Amino acid sequence: MENYNLNYLKELEAESIFVIREVAAQFERPALLFSGGKDSIILAHLSRKAFHPAKIPFPLIHIDTGHNFPDTLTYRDELIKELGVRLIVGYVQDSIDKGRAKEETGYNASRNMLQTVTLLDTLEEHKIDAAMGGARRDEEKARAKERFFSHRDEFGQWDPKNQRPELWNIFNGKKNHGEHFRVFPISNWTEMDVWNYIHMENIPLPVLYFTHQRLCFRRDDTILAHSEFIKQKESENSEMMQVRFRTIGDMSCTGAVLSEANSVEDIIKEISISRVTERGTRADDKRSDSAMEDRKKEGYF
Repeated sequence: MENYNLNYLKELEAESIFVIREVAAQFERPALLFSGGKDSIILAHLSRKAFHPAKIPFPLIHIDTGHNFPDTLTYRDELIKELGVRLIVGYVQDSIDKGRAKEETGYNASRNMLQTVTLLDTLEEHKIDAAMGGARRDEEKARAKERFFSHRDEFGQWDPKNQRPELWNIFNGKKNHGEHFRVFPISNWTEMDVWNYIHMENIPLPVLYFTHQRLCFRRDDTILAHSEFIKQKESENSEMMQVRFRTIGDMSCTGAVLSEANSVEDIIKEISISRVTERGTRADDKRSDSAMEDRKKEGYF
């Protein structure tokens, strides 16, 4: 942290706050998509800064797969209480019960893919015209293609070949009835920027990000948490491991890393020498070479 450019972090912060304020100014019913992960936590922190001393003028939306880490939900509820903002929860189980989504079966079953239907239904139900998210361009090649303001058609779909220019930070939020935007205020941040900003601002995080003992098992190149939501093969034996998580999502596809990092400073040192990308621990991204882009075209985050 001593060698990190604090002025650069302040510039990133100012850019993100500018984008958040643009969303509040241009749209009638914006919302912040909140997963409980560090990127959405930073968005909530930036939103609080953007409108202080007033409260955040839009709700937070969480799509609950029903297979979340309990620690994530605990953190979410405590943060919502602290911020004093409205929380909207869309439940994947409701989508399954209504026949809008079909539960996957088998060893690789996950509810992560099912979030798309629940998200689109939730946005439509609450008439959200701009949904802000914590995606960053350095995370994955499909996300690298996306602009700050990402137009979605009336079906919630994204066309990577038909994006609007954003010259001189001029954002075009015009849309037709039924369409909406996804907006990514921290697009230009890297994972290292995120952690150094967390350190600079002393932002509390879920305990999952720090080293702890957890019952886990290995599947191919991924370490998964032992869970009632994951069907293990006979050859997959669970054992106690010293791990932490670099991303937080559905338990069925969120991989852990072996780690002894128990502070933000330790995490910064760890990722500075890691050869594995942040989303390299996510089993859902390994389903195909274009997994993320295919999901985004269908209306995923």
